Amino acid sequence: MEDDAVRTGTSPLSDGGETVAVTEETREVSPDDVCVLIPTLDEAATIGDVIEGFYEQGYTKVVVVDGNSTDDTREIARDHGAEVLVQSGDGKGQAVREALEYITVPYVLMVDGDGTYDPADADKMVEPLSRGYEHVIGNRFAEMDDDAMRALNGFGNRMINRAFGFVHGANYEDILSGYRAFTVDSFERLSLDSDGFTIETELAVECVKHGVETTVVPVGYSARPDESETNLHPVKDGGTILLTLYSLAKTNNPLFYFGSLGVAGILSGSLIAVYVLWEWVQYNQSHEVIALVSAAAILLGVQLLMFGVLSDMLVTLHREQRRRLERIARESNDE
Repeated sequence: MEDDAVRTGTSPLSDGGETVAVTEETREVSPDDVCVLIPTLDEAATIGDVIEGFYEQGYTKVVVVDGNSTDDTREIARDHGAEVLVQSGDGKGQAVREALEYITVPYVLMVDGDGTYDPADADKMVEPLSRGYEHVIGNRFAEMDDDAMRALNGFGNRMINRAFGFVHGANYEDILSGYRAFTVDSFERLSLDSDGFTIETELAVECVKHGVETTVVPVGYSARPDESETNLHPVKDGGTILLTLYSLAKTNNPLFYFGSLGVAGILSGSLIAVYVLWEWVQYNQSHEVIALVSAAAILLGVQLLMFGVLSDMLVTLHREQRRRLERIARESNDE
C-alpha cells in the first residue's frame, strides 16, 4: 500500500503558524489529508483490527509508533499495511512528539491501539477541523459501554476533569481521552515535554494556554478485549495526573498556583502563631524560635500571593498581545 503520511528523515510541512478562527465557513478535510497516528506498546491482540477499522472508514494513511513492544505488535501492523516507526525513547508522550516530526499531511487523528475506541467515529472526530477548529477531543463518557471502565477509574476521571476545569478554566469534559484530532500546525505551537501517559493532560492544558480552538465530540468507548492488558494503574497514575495538572498551572494559571502556595503558607504560619499565643497566655511560656518560623511562613505566603497576582497580570497581557498579533497576521493573509 502506498503511504505518504510519513517522510523519513524530514520535518513536516506547515502553513506558517497562524491561528485559524472558528467560522461557519467550512473547508473539506479529505481522509487523504489525515494521518491516523496510533501509539502502541504490546497491542498485538488488537492492533490489526484497529488498523482495518480505519481502512474501512477510508483512512488509509496509518502510522503506528511503537514503544519497543515485546510481542508481535510491529509485525502485525506492517502486515496490515501500516507505516511503523519505532520510537527512540520511552513513553507515549515522547512517541507522539517523535512521530509528528515525520508526518507531512496537515491533519492527525490520534487513537490508542487497544481497541477501545471506534474507528467509525473517525469522520465525527475530523469534521470539526473543517469548520476551523484546531483540536478535537473525543468524549468517552457520552457513549460509553457499561463495562468499559471500572467504577474507580470512572470516579478518578471525573475528579480529574473537574480539577482541570477549576484550575485551568475550561470544560473539555474528558481531558484523558486518547481519541484526538488536530492540525499539525496547532501541535507545533504547543510546548510539550511530557514523556509518559500524561501527554493527554498536557495537550489539554496547552490548548488552553495557547488559545488553540478546541471542541469536544461524543465518541463510543468499549471495554478492552480480554486478551489485551492495560498499562495504567488507577491510583498511582491518577495521582501523577493531578500533580501534572497542578504543576502546569504555574504558567497557565499562576494566580492559582502561587496563590494556593501562599494561602498554605499563611494558614500554616497563622496556626503556629495561635499555638505560640496560647502557650504564652495559658502557661506564660514563650517560643521565640517557633514564633519566628510562624512570622516567616506568613511573610512568605504573602509574598507568594503578591507574586501570583503579578504573574497573572503578565500572563494576561501576554495572551492579549498574542491574540492581537494573530489577528494582524490573519488580516494580512486575507489581503
